Amino acid sequence: MVQEEARRVIRTEAEALLAMMDRIDASFERAVDLILASKGRVVVSGMGKSGLIGQKIASTMASTGTPAFFLHPAEGIHGDLGMIMTGDVVIAISNSGETEEVLRILPVIKRLGAHLVAMSGNSASALARSSDVFLDVSVKEEACPLGLAPTASTTATLAMGDALAVALLVKRGFRAEDFALFHPGGSLGKKLLLRVEDLMHTGQAIPLVSEDTLMKDALFEITAKALGVTGVSDADGSLRGVITDGDLRRALEKGYDILGRRAAELMKKDPKRIKRQELAAAALQVMEHYSITSLFVFEDDASRAPCGIIHLHDILRAGIA
Repeated sequence: MVQEEARRVIRTEAEALLAMMDRIDASFERAVDLILASKGRVVVSGMGKSGLIGQKIASTMASTGTPAFFLHPAEGIHGDLGMIMTGDVVIAISNSGETEEVLRILPVIKRLGAHLVAMSGNSASALARSSDVFLDVSVKEEACPLGLAPTASTTATLAMGDALAVALLVKRGFRAEDFALFHPGGSLGKKLLLRVEDLMHTGQAIPLVSEDTLMKDALFEITAKALGVTGVSDADGSLRGVITDGDLRRALEKGYDILGRRAAELMKKDPKRIKRQELAAAALQVMEHYSITSLFVFEDDASRAPCGIIHLHDILRAGIA
């Protein structure tokens, strides 16, 4: 009984969404063009459940390149209409199209010179008649068995808002990098914004020894710089190889007397490298692919002397994983 009822709800809402696909027409395109041509913001407004859906629509638009915010219509008639400016586009949401608080803000919207896009299930409503563009979000029935609680209608409205946001995103040429700019605290933002140069160790913090350095001194460099590795450079400062603490451990386990030998004798040649302008996420991919924990960093492909080093722990601490 419970499972069947749940399936009925999902089926009802899915059918409402599919039916709405046929209503994506010239009116939808006019709404998109109106917003794109606007020199202002998108102001989304609605009461009750429509207001909650409106908040999500405004949030989605704002995060995908369309400046938008939510205005509560009840607060609007008590002073917050001052947030609306000439040139803004107001998206007013009301399933009935007759919500009192929403209708009361319409005259002011017109006087302010803002455009009105109505999202409603009633094409004959006062809201629809007052709008510059009407978007039909009507549903055949609510999923609520009593036909009272907004269910299929709010789902349809949310989907229409998502369709608007994504259509605007595509028309603006919005990129993943642009999305990251609005999400600097999230994992995606960090992956697309943080570069190797933002996290790398530089100057005296770079572990480096010369080819002639004795291994006992190279071991001291690895320990002092606490990155588990040291680079080995020639007389010109060019990086020739690397020695890791793992290399030393494995050599000692085999009984080799290494402390009196030169760094050039034990180093691994042609170490993996990365440019400072690369994304830190790209450095992580290289480390994972080659099962290493650090990369020496260079200014460009032609550079031979490293300008820094980045460690796996630096990337993980930055929240990139």
